[in-house]
Amino acid sequence: MNALATPARRRTPPAATRGSRGGVLPWLAVPALLFFVAFGVIPLVGVLFLSFTSWDGLGEIQMSGFTSWRAVLADPGLLHALWVTLLVMAVSWAVQTPASILLGVFLAGRQRYRALLAVLYFIPLLLSSAAIAIAYKALLDPNFGLGAGLNIELLVQDWLGEPVLAFGVVIFVVSWQFIPFHSLIYQGGVRQIPRSMYEAAEIDGAGRVRKFFSITLPQLKYTIITSSTLMVVGSLTFFDLIFVLTAGGPGDATRVLALDMYKRGFQANLMGPASAIAVILVLVGLALALLLRRLGGRDAGASQMEGA
Repeated sequence: MNALATPARRRTPPAATRGSRGGVLPWLAVPALLFFVAFGVIPLVGVLFLSFTSWDGLGEIQMSGFTSWRAVLADPGLLHALWVTLLVMAVSWAVQTPASILLGVFLAGRQRYRALLAVLYFIPLLLSSAAIAIAYKALLDPNFGLGAGLNIELLVQDWLGEPVLAFGVVIFVVSWQFIPFHSLIYQGGVRQIPRSMYEAAEIDGAGRVRKFFSITLPQLKYTIITSSTLMVVGSLTFFDLIFVLTAGGPGDATRVLALDMYKRGFQANLMGPASAIAVILVLVGLALALLLRRLGGRDAGASQMEGA
């Protein structure tokens, strides 16, 4: 009787076993930590150090204090490059986000042909940015490009010679290349939404548009935050595509910070100012990432189904 009345005790693992597990788990993070330190922290510290030096890339490195920082911050070209960078970031986000959401929702369907379309849409992301820039530069040539070959007068324009047109071309090419990646993110997010929510909305008489704005978009909140963070931070590193396509021109119409850093460092041999711009890029990216995380409210890594 006493044996029946006595509640069963949960069997606990021996202290030695618990200690061994607690000692092994932290060591599993060591390889990732070493890679992060070797390829993230150390280069960043090196760039920060170079921003306080005077170096032409070949000779002796000499400490110069805040000389490079004063030269960069006093140059009006920095503010222009920062403005162009933020403009590219904002416009590309405004173009890519709606298109990516719509494509992601479309590709989240269960029809077989949508899997084939998903593969076709993903192809631009597999191509080199430099190769894409070369192809579009040839296609948009006013004398030998697509417009001249097909005798389409609308396409026969100096696309890369006019500031507004060149900026529009950069936005178009960037969006064409990276929309597939973000569409894939939204496709996965849509497929995590319970089908029961849509069935309940259908019973209430909601149509496709109503379901999209009342169910799909709210449930994609954290997916949008994640995609926007990748999009915004990634736009700070646009270099190869713009360098090959416009080289920052015409004039300085498409001269972003990453291109400005390259021209100062590897064309003017001013590694100190170039390193200062690199540090500014890191700070801007960090600030924008934290801002987007703050706008997301709760932890953006939380499940989008939490609280549904």
